[in-house]
Amino acid sequence: MHIDATRSAPPECFLDIDFSELSLASVAAEITAQSSSHTFSYVVTPNVDHIVKLKGDLPFPQRASFQAAYDRAAFTLCDSRILGGLARLFGYQLSVVPGSDLTAALFNRYFSDQSRIAIVGGRADMLTRLKHVFPRLDYEQHIPPMGLLDNEEAMRRAEDFVCDTKAHYTLFAIGAPQSEILAHRCLKRGTASGVGLCIGASIEFLLGDQIRAPLWMQNSGLEWAFRLASNPQRLWRRYLVEGPRIFAIVAKWRYAARGTAL
Repeated sequence: MHIDATRSAPPECFLDIDFSELSLASVAAEITAQSSSHTFSYVVTPNVDHIVKLKGDLPFPQRASFQAAYDRAAFTLCDSRILGGLARLFGYQLSVVPGSDLTAALFNRYFSDQSRIAIVGGRADMLTRLKHVFPRLDYEQHIPPMGLLDNEEAMRRAEDFVCDTKAHYTLFAIGAPQSEILAHRCLKRGTASGVGLCIGASIEFLLGDQIRAPLWMQNSGLEWAFRLASNPQRLWRRYLVEGPRIFAIVAKWRYAARGTAL
């Protein structure tokens, strides 16, 4: 059985992506219900960076695989208040469920003593630190090499890990679009179980390796500025060069949508 998205409100289609209209608590409950399933479903959390990649920054084969992964996700959660704000400008109401908030909620309130957690990615000391903070959980980890999408053997090993571990929850922490494409491959294989979440750097926030912006900045859509100031050398290009392309992407999509309506 897959996560039953039909029990929630119909998705909101924005930028040709069907965003799930669920609160954090609702989607966490759905994920928990799916965790014991013998079949596999997964959740994606697109933000501005993901949309920019999806709409043109990636080579076509990877872009097509990324789109296919989004199309087969059980839930597509808006991870960005910037994206949610742009949607509101054109009359679309997206429920914003940041992946970091969802991951923290799952670890703190929804994972049970019997939960088996598989992690794809992360640092070598991650499991030791997670066991110290959340000792009741059962963990497995696989750390694939860099350049995963261009390494078919490494992709197969990562896929084997997910399918063989039979975890209740699989956390894909290898960035976009690697996480989404790998999750989709595991779904297509048909032997994985439980639920997968494409969570980006959420565990790093959970362990304090990266610091979240103050709540007022998060609520004001300024978390990107806090992150940029915290690590300008790594993030300047994402936020100052690539990210602003979202405005042209939205304008082009809206223009095309109007033309179709006419």
